[in-house]
Amino acid sequence: MAEHNRLGEKGEDIAAEFLADKGYRILARNWRFKQKEIDLIAQKDDFLVIAEVRTRSTDGWENPKDSITNAKIRFLVDATEAYIIGNDVELEVRFDVITLIPRGKGWKIEHIEEAFHPQL
Repeated sequence: MAEHNRLGEKGEDIAAEFLADKGYRILARNWRFKQKEIDLIAQKDDFLVIAEVRTRSTDGWENPKDSITNAKIRFLVDATEAYIIGNDVELEVRFDVITLIPRGKGWKIEHIEEAFHPQL
């Protein structure tokens, strides 16, 4: 497995633990619909939280959250709709972004709630 893939998996593990520590209930990880994938699906209070995790080895080139394109947002919306229908979910949906960058022996973590609102 390529080093960037290992870093991405580690970031998703840390993001899931981070959310769980904040009281989120993790419902699914790497949930797939066709070729679309949702990194983390969680529930917090009355919200279904769709979390896109972005892990980078450095933020020297661009902030990880800036790498989320309009096409990625459309993919997330499509996959979220499939998840909601397939699991009979009746919660309000929120799209969050979690960015992770290694810092020494720890991680710089930024959790952006309501990072974007899809154009429907």
